[in-house]
Amino acid sequence: MIAQLTGTLVENTMDSVILDVHGVGYELLIPLSTAEKLPTPHATLTLFTYLAVREDALTLYGFLTREEKRLFSLIVNDVKGFGARLALNVLSAMGISAFCTAIASQDIKLLSKISGVGKKSAAQLVLDLKGKLGDFGGALPTAGGTAPGALDAAASDAVKALATLGFKQNDAETAIRELVANDPDRKLSTSALITKALARMTAAKPE
Repeated sequence: MIAQLTGTLVENTMDSVILDVHGVGYELLIPLSTAEKLPTPHATLTLFTYLAVREDALTLYGFLTREEKRLFSLIVNDVKGFGARLALNVLSAMGISAFCTAIASQDIKLLSKISGVGKKSAAQLVLDLKGKLGDFGGALPTAGGTAPGALDAAASDAVKALATLGFKQNDAETAIRELVANDPDRKLSTSALITKALARMTAAKPE
């Protein structure tokens, strides 16, 4: 089993990379969350890998963090009807915290917006993963509300909207978390969060 690879980044697109490891070029499929954080070509890069074995193909998937790989593996192995491609779409659509929150709150509407995931598949995600995501830093909420570290549905939607507008997932999530931390009564709607975050992120950009 290939658990990780370290080599030189030869080239990359938004969904794949070629990594040169001691003269051998490995092609790995990656989620958007990894693609957004890649270094420039010719830099040294380490990716945590998952090898999908089928009768007609061997496919390597790469992730910048162990958490991404763990969640990918969990979806592939524990969710009925989900293969590697759909698992990759999940990681490309939202951050781990946002995904954990959506599962915990059974937000079928949000989950069904993931590419290739309809309402039935979204319900399957909730059914098969609820109770299994507590150690991802986005633990299931208690009856009283959302668990520490997790974003609620409004905040998650705001992060996704900012990512759609071209901001990096991590930057968007950081901005939204700061706004949520300063709004303990959670009075800010999704649109208000987006507006305030845009103002912050635009102001923070270098001239």
